[in-house]
Amino acid sequence: MKNLTLTAATIAAIAMSTPALAGDAAGRWQVKVMGTAVLPDGKIDKVLVDPGLPAGTDTRADDNYVPTAAIEYFFSPNVSVETICCLTQHDVDVATGPLTGGQLVADRKIIPATLTVKLHMPLASGIKPYVGAGPAYFIFFDEKPGAAARSLLGATKLAFNDKLGVAVQAGVDVALGNSGFGLSLDAKRYWVRPTAHWSNASGAEVLATRHKLDPWVLSAGVASRF
Repeated sequence: MKNLTLTAATIAAIAMSTPALAGDAAGRWQVKVMGTAVLPDGKIDKVLVDPGLPAGTDTRADDNYVPTAAIEYFFSPNVSVETICCLTQHDVDVATGPLTGGQLVADRKIIPATLTVKLHMPLASGIKPYVGAGPAYFIFFDEKPGAAARSLLGATKLAFNDKLGVAVQAGVDVALGNSGFGLSLDAKRYWVRPTAHWSNASGAEVLATRHKLDPWVLSAGVASRF
């Protein structure tokens, strides 16, 4: 993760030192509206407070499909910085072990605040593949204990720690004519390890786990550059 962050910082430094091209016909800004599949892992990385979970217990997070928007600024024709806007919701269930099927987390909402620096590689016919990398800060809110956490652990409250991670991406923009309008395909992979804390009505912590959230985020949509 440190190496990926350093790589993103290096690309950003190069971008900042590259003179902007006045009168760029393609425009400095690009906005994308996309449909996105958020495909998290959700396995347990470490149990920090163990109430006696059965051996072999592990978890998974469910997938979600959401609209997303991206805003991108081009420092030069082939170097840009991009941020995305997205809200996604997930449950976490027991995937293996005697408690399989039990729900530990209900309706967890996530804002994956992401900033990537991208290197574009134009080909013929308006096809422009790209790669990128950068930091991602996952903000969790409105999470609730699932039915299994309430019945088996007596949990009445759940909190996830907001967490800094890293994202890498690859994709392609395809121009449709010379108007700045086009199509876009994008794939991101995140590495992030949030910690979940379940507590009971008296405030005592009954379970704490760190999870490999590590989602794939796959998007397709339209883009407008101006």
